[in-house]
Formats: sequence, structure tokens, C-alpha cells
Amino acid sequence: MSQGRVVAVHRSGHHGFSKDSCEAIEIVAGHGVRGDAHAGETVQHLSRVKVDPSQPNLRQVHLIDCELFSTLAEVGFVVRPGDLGENISTSGIDLLALGRGDRLHIGEALLTVTGLRNPCAQIEAFQPGLLEHLAIRRGDEIIRKAGIMAIAERGGTIRPGDAIAVETAPGPHIGLDRV
Repeated sequence: MSQGRVVAVHRSGHHGFSKDSCEAIEIVAGHGVRGDAHAGETVQHLSRVKVDPSQPNLRQVHLIDCELFSTLAEVGFVVRPGDLGENISTSGIDLLALGRGDRLHIGEALLTVTGLRNPCAQIEAFQPGLLEHLAIRRGDEIIRKAGIMAIAERGGTIRPGDAIAVETAPGPHIGLDRV
């Protein structure tokens, strides 16, 4: 198992873009982050609710690695933990290299990776020009760098400084696609 760390945790009770940093978040199994607008058994992202409000919520918990913030700073953007709407800011793990079904053990909580966050136009409204660094077009392919999404398998409290252990899913590696 590879290891990483939680740098910061965030939640917001309303459907805004950025999330407020806090001392701890509580993961609720099958639901996500207690008190977060995107938590729930069924989809909570407003654009997805309009399409089919009964679909399962594969985006209960959003994670971004802080190494992304350093890369963005090199091209002139100031992005801090929580600014891009993630619940957990991490370090030491290449989140984008994880596979579908990989599990993240963080304290007592257990998250299962479902896919990539699909960067949206809200990112462009947050900082003009940022979207092209988070959704990079190469021909017909789009490389998404706005973090990963997971579902809550087991509940528990997560705090900055907590270790993250990655458990690789059994079978062949299945790369992440947008969810």
C-alpha cells in the first residue's frame, strides 16, 4: 500500500464553488461528508439532479492533491486548499494514477475511488484561464486534473495530518474516467 497525508479538509452546506476549511470532517457510510451539500446516496450535483435525480451518487467525496496547487502557481494561478471545492486536500499520492475501485484508508474512514472530477465552467468563473490547465485537450482526448471522486464505504472522522493508505483494487488496473 502506498502512503500519503491529509493536508486539509473542507465542507460547505450550500452549492457554491469553494469549500470552507475546517478542523475535521465526518464521513458517513453511503452518504459522504456530513454537512456537505454534495453528500447523499443519490446524486447531489445540481446539473446531474436535473438529468436524473435517482442515479447513485458516485461523487460523495472529492479529493485533490496539493501538488496540483504548486503546478498551477508555476503558471501564475493562486489556488489554495478548498478553493476548487474538494473535501480532502492530500499530499504524497498521485491521485490521478489511482484505479477505479482502489480504496483509501484514512483514519477509521474508508473511501472507494469512482472516477475523475470533470472540470466545469465554474472553474473559469473562479479564475479566468484556469480551466485550460485542469482540462487539457490533446486531440480528441481530455486530460482531467481537477481531482478524483469517491464514495464512502465506512464512516469516520478525518483531520489534517491523517495518514492515507491506498489499497489497490483486485484484478487488472482500470484507469479513471469522469464521473
